Amino acid sequence: MITLDIPPGEFAGYIFDCDGTLADTMGLHYKAWVQAVTAQGHHFPEDVFYSLGGVPAPGVVEYLNERFGWSMPVEETAAYKEGLFEKLIPQVKPIVPVVEFMKSVIGKSPVAVASGGLKPLVLSTLRALGIHEHFAAVVTYEDVVHGKPAPDTYLEAARQMGVEPARCLVFEDTPLGIQAATAAGMQSVLVPSGPVVNRLA
Repeated sequence: MITLDIPPGEFAGYIFDCDGTLADTMGLHYKAWVQAVTAQGHHFPEDVFYSLGGVPAPGVVEYLNERFGWSMPVEETAAYKEGLFEKLIPQVKPIVPVVEFMKSVIGKSPVAVASGGLKPLVLSTLRALGIHEHFAAVVTYEDVVHGKPAPDTYLEAARQMGVEPARCLVFEDTPLGIQAATAAGMQSVLVPSGPVVNRLA
């Protein structure tokens, strides 16, 4: 079971990553990536996948090409993977402690999502969990110039909520996301993630 180490103090706004933080989607993303990369005749190691948490799909393809000397077409491979993942969204389950915390602050402080995913897929994931209506803002890498680990995504979410960055608390499951939150001047909560983490269904 996941336990969250919430820092003390009052926060005026809460910002959540989506994949691996609110939604237990990382296994589904990996399944889609394996199929997309296998179609190119390659193998995507699971540990490499989890090390890239928070990186947009085109960036993942670029990284794999550079690291392994592959020549997968970036946009086509990324789009194919995202299409495969979209079909798996109905299987998404919540990461219960995070969603329960989010619901506990509804009505007290605004909440937002800041994700490195595609906006249509993030919105579909939130809808699949039945929580999309709670968020004052849903910001994805398409909305900013620089994605995580740059602070842009979190700063934009804070701006849309109308909350000073220093008064926001971020929930993230990846080092890249924590780095982005820190760069934005925000405190953060690391949500345990990875293939061996036990989650409540």
